[in-house]
Amino acid sequence: MPQTVILAVGLDSSLLADRHSIWQTAGYFITSAGSIREAILQFKNGDFDLILLGHSIPAESRERLTSLIRASGSRIPVVYITDGSGYSDSFADATMKNEPHHVIEGIGELLAKRAMIPSATTAVRSNSR
Repeated sequence: MPQTVILAVGLDSSLLADRHSIWQTAGYFITSAGSIREAILQFKNGDFDLILLGHSIPAESRERLTSLIRASGSRIPVVYITDGSGYSDSFADATMKNEPHHVIEGIGELLAKRAMIPSATTAVRSNSR
């Protein structure tokens, strides 16, 4: 089974470090970014299956980063981890409550759902036969 590679972005370094350990223990390979600039560099140089945006990142910065990711042509799921206030980002693919087991379950569900959806190129290829 291939390893799931996640880019976790957050401005609270101690929270990011704590969560990094939990997600890694759950079997995910985590690359952390402590700033938007670092996240952009990591994204450009990496091959990620999912991007997690922590609640410590201001909404404007989350939107900017997500827009840059989408402008690159990437369809990688972007997940906003909320502080529990019930807020969700319209530009994120999913919003998850900031509790480790919720995030781990949510990541698994999101990636499983994504794996079940054939890509556009697969559909085109199979229709052209």
